[in-house]
Amino acid sequence: MSPAYGELREVTPFASVVLAENPSVMTLEGTNTWLLRAPGSSSCAVVDPGPLDRAHLARVAAFGPVDVVLLTHGHPDHSEGAAEFGVLVGAPVRAFDPRFQLGSEGLAGGDVVEAGGLEIRVLATPGHTDDSLCFLVEDAVLTGDTVLGRGTTVLDGKLRDYLESLKILADLPPGTTVLPGHGPELPDIGSVARAYLTHRELRLAQVRAAVAELGGSPTARQVVEVVYADVDPSLWQAAEWSVRSQLEYLADS
Repeated sequence: MSPAYGELREVTPFASVVLAENPSVMTLEGTNTWLLRAPGSSSCAVVDPGPLDRAHLARVAAFGPVDVVLLTHGHPDHSEGAAEFGVLVGAPVRAFDPRFQLGSEGLAGGDVVEAGGLEIRVLATPGHTDDSLCFLVEDAVLTGDTVLGRGTTVLDGKLRDYLESLKILADLPPGTTVLPGHGPELPDIGSVARAYLTHRELRLAQVRAAVAELGGSPTARQVVEVVYADVDPSLWQAAEWSVRSQLEYLADS
């Protein structure tokens, strides 16, 4: 079925999603913009307003009032519209990276944001990017691109950081629902995070073997052509980000 772009879809009693119309090989069906609101609350928190698509931003704003805008990380498909959206709804934008903040307070792991009648706990989860955060609310976790609803993510940060972040997510209580930045929600973050860890260990072994096969100091692209030979070449550029992180990890080890 085609995604229902622009419609508010309730996923849990406190979390609803509006899908941005920016599908691609990297964003799957598009960016998930999440609205967090306790039952009975008149206001909400908005997580990842998405790209600078004014029609999408206006649709999300119509479900306000908005107490605060939160960013999982700074990639444009999540953050490009944040500043304009914050002005539109009269709410501060809070992120790990101060470049995206529209207000006086940033975000760090361990912070608690009170908005929409909820307590939203901030988890520092670098790896996909250095500024990646997850948000724990009630019995769910918003994972941005740290964990996707389908497939695995690319690394634009450090592999060592990412492995530690996955371990943090794997230790969350059983049955914690995954509310991802792209793709469908998933029933249990622990099982997904452990599967991601297994996948990363497999890829790392493949990269190590490719380096030995190629000899010398191969480039990330050369390694991609070996490890990802069975993957559509249109995805190789993104794969290079992950391989570069893996090569740095092996060099540091």
